Amino acid sequence: MPENTIPAFEYAISVGADALELDLAVTKDNVLVVSHDPYLHGPMCKGPVEKATIRELTLAQLREWDCGAQANPLFKQQKALPGTKMPTLDEVLKLARKGKFEFNIETKIFAAKPELTPSPEEFASLLVKAIEKHKLVGRCIIQSFDFRTLVASRKLNPRIRLSALLERGNKDFVTISKEAANAEIVSPHYKLVTPEKVEAAHDAGLVVVPWTANDPKDWDPLIDVKSDAIITDDPDALLKYLRKKKLHK
Repeated sequence: MPENTIPAFEYAISVGADALELDLAVTKDNVLVVSHDPYLHGPMCKGPVEKATIRELTLAQLREWDCGAQANPLFKQQKALPGTKMPTLDEVLKLARKGKFEFNIETKIFAAKPELTPSPEEFASLLVKAIEKHKLVGRCIIQSFDFRTLVASRKLNPRIRLSALLERGNKDFVTISKEAANAEIVSPHYKLVTPEKVEAAHDAGLVVVPWTANDPKDWDPLIDVKSDAIITDDPDALLKYLRKKKLHK
């Protein structure tokens, strides 16, 4: 399904995903919306202009865009769903009634491009208030590559779990957690995972959730080192694989 849309989340729920991973942007009128990128552009999203910046659009303007117009060519199994609108975070959180799954919510914020988002403190405040409004503190995780929003979120509500995303580098996961407001979860790119790093993280009481692995040849090493979960673009295939190995109900 088109990524970061209600049909995509409903599909993940239907196949039994344990968590929905989603990305946030913020509109001109400070509405949290679910988008992997801070920009709107083809081929996936089509609107009145070729390209736009979400932070420069109101929610009403954003609704003029069709984000299911065409399947992403990077994902051969994806289906186009013309007429699909970018959802707000509120709309996604309302899906909570459909099961007991969790929400793994990424703040897409960029230190080098402050014009694309509110300040880290304001971004965190908008997100924490939304989680609290829906009474989902125990079912939500806030994750980010930019630890400023994690630090701000920790101050606002220390009961919400944090996840430190990691794309590159050789730092151990315990150090990363400390840098990210003592995040309970460390979420490295799957190629950064080693037995030593996972063992040290577990010894420190941390959870390790690698991203984004889509093939058995990548899942097996993560299973072997006892990763706590795996982020994937293909939840149905991963769940079937784990069940076959008796590693998931």
